[in-house]
This record gives sequence, structure tokens and C-alpha cells, in this order.
Amino acid sequence: MFEIELQNISKSYGSTTVVDGLNLGFESSRFSVVLGSPVSGKSVLMRLIMGLESPDQGRILFHGRDVTNEPAGSRNFGYVPQSFALYPHYRVFDNIAYPLALAKKNKATIQEQVQALAHKLKIDQLLPKYPNQLSGGEKQRVALARGMIKDSSVFILDDPLVGLDFKLREQLFVDLREMLSEIEGSVIYTTSDPLETLALADQVFVLDDKRIIESGSIDQVYDEPQQIRSLQLLGVPAANFVSGELAGRICQTPFGPCEIEVAEEIATATPVQLGFRPEAIRLEKSAPPFLSADGRVLLQEDLGAETLLYFESASSRLVAYWSNAEPAPITGERFRFGIDPRSFHVFDPKTGTRLTRSKDCALRQNQTTHSAPAGSRSRPGMSASAALGRSSECEGDLATGTS
Repeated sequence: MFEIELQNISKSYGSTTVVDGLNLGFESSRFSVVLGSPVSGKSVLMRLIMGLESPDQGRILFHGRDVTNEPAGSRNFGYVPQSFALYPHYRVFDNIAYPLALAKKNKATIQEQVQALAHKLKIDQLLPKYPNQLSGGEKQRVALARGMIKDSSVFILDDPLVGLDFKLREQLFVDLREMLSEIEGSVIYTTSDPLETLALADQVFVLDDKRIIESGSIDQVYDEPQQIRSLQLLGVPAANFVSGELAGRICQTPFGPCEIEVAEEIATATPVQLGFRPEAIRLEKSAPPFLSADGRVLLQEDLGAETLLYFESASSRLVAYWSNAEPAPITGERFRFGIDPRSFHVFDPKTGTRLTRSKDCALRQNQTTHSAPAGSRSRPGMSASAALGRSSECEGDLATGTS
């Protein structure tokens, strides 16, 4: 059973529809991320779940119970908003303890729970202070503590890291995962940031054009997006796109013809959109059977262990990872690269739906662990261990060399 389920939910403001016929369910003991571009309706969706807004149609269920018409106070959830929303006249201790005080917990219980959570979030020393004495990162930790201290099985975090600098966000990724892994309930997290999604999500829901266009495990949606918008939204840096033409299983691309595993063969030549990740681009000498082409470097972005190359090829602007184990071509220099056709995600440009057949797990991981220029699913700001953890379900196939 889902912790929270939304059935055919629609919400409009005047003539503007924000969500339309939306169906989704959030499972227990999962970190669920709702990913969508700014103003896609993520916050409205959270307000509907919390009971701060009423849907125009549809039902909202908590633990199988219809709460559509019940007020927010009866739904029992923990909430962390985008803004810190701390009470300026309360000390940090009292801000965190506020939900427990409302629930009329005794002082000893409040003291114990606040101290334990503050220690976990490394804010013990802040408990006597007032909000105006805190930095932005400290305020966010206090807001997280207040939202997570409630005795609930549902926790809603509405883009809580927005506006924080990168190093603070990076540390909070770790703290959030560690803290929330001990919670036996459903965590619902909204963001427009693909890096946060990749670092945190067990399960992802892609919100676009007023509806959930795709959902699944983070590996499923990253490796085999069923919608072109999912590929566009989920990835750091963003995926590359070029136009092609598909007839049967032969696809004409800007880099030459190749054979594509399609779900259903198309008899007549049909325009398609091909998407591929930056890590799918290889040095030609490391990928002789691949499609190959020339590129001219427009910009380098040095990330330490690797470099992002922004380059031009076949009248398209592309981006690739380059391992810093060997010198990268400099701005303005031409170089030769290769692309494995199996890394192409082929979409119908009219509907945005996927045309390529799903690949097996081992093949996907063999691609993402190729030696150059990018060696893993890790992203800037995402630890290698976290990235490799995403691939654990495929390790058995890799170990035996099966495909």
C-alpha cells in the first residue's frame, strides 16, 4: 500500500491549469523526488498533499484513507518549506521543539528528541541562539530539524536546499540521506535541480506539462528515459540532442548511419530526435567500432579529475567529459571522437516518446564504466561512491560478464 496516493487530481487557478488528471503514489521507506522545472507546479502539488489547497477534482489518500476534504492539521506530516520560516523570537531549541510542544509532549521527551536530532545535524552548539545569529546554512539545518522531528510517517521537503551555496548543499546531501535512511516512512522531496535528484532519490517522478510524464527508480529514469523531457531534465550536465532519420532499424545521424534496436520498426523514413549523455562520447582511439566525427572545442570547464568539453560538430553544439589523465584539446582545437550507437535514446519529435527498445542492465553499466573520457555515473559534486551505489543492482551481471 502507498503511504500517500493521488488519484486523478486536477487544480486550476482561474483559467490557468496547474495539474491535470494527475495520478501517483509514494511508497513507504523510499526517498521520492518530484523533479520539475521552475513553475511546473511542484509546490502546488505539495500544498494539495498537505491540505493547504483543495483539488478541483480527484482524491488524496493517506495510508488508504481518503483525506481530500480533511484539514491540514489532521493529516500528520512533517514539513520543510523552501524558506526557513523560523520564529525570530524563539531560540533554535524552541524552534525545533515547536511541533512537539504543539503535540503536548512532556519536557523530558522534548529535550531528548531535540538534542538527538541536533546532534545528528551537527547543530548542538546552535540551540541557545536566535535565528538572526545564524548563517543561511545553519538556518536551513534548523528548519530541517523542525520539519523532521515530528512523529509522522510522511515527510514533505519542498525544495529545501534552494538558494544555498554548493558546498553547503553537498554536505546536506550526505546529512539528509543519513538522517532519512533511519525513518520508516515516506519522504517526498521536490526540486528543479537534477544533481539533487541524482544524489538523493530512490524513486523519481518527472513533473512536466501539468502531469507526471514518467516515474520509476532513479536508475530506470536516468538510463532509459521514456520521455524526451525526462532526458532533458535529469542529467548534469544536460544531455546532447541531434536530429536524425529512422527507417526500419537503420538510423541516419549527423555522425553516419547506424543500426538501432527499436521497439517497433518503422517502414518509411521518419524524422527522429536522438539524445545521448555527455559520458557516451569517447576518444576515437578508445572506441574504434563507434560512429566517429570531428569536433572543435568551444570551451573547457575544468572540474579537477575531469574536464567538460563544450564543442561543435556537424552543426550541433555538444558537451562531453574528458578524463584529465591525459591532456584535453584546448579551445579552438579540433579533435576526433566516437559515440557508441547503443547509447542513443531515440524519440519521436512530435510526441516526445521513446522509440528505442530497453537495453539490458549489464550493457548500460559497461557503457557508463568505460575508461574515457568519463569513467562513471558520478557527477560534479556527487561522490564516486554515491554514483557507484546507484549501479549496485547490476554488479552481479558485470562480475560474471553476462549481457
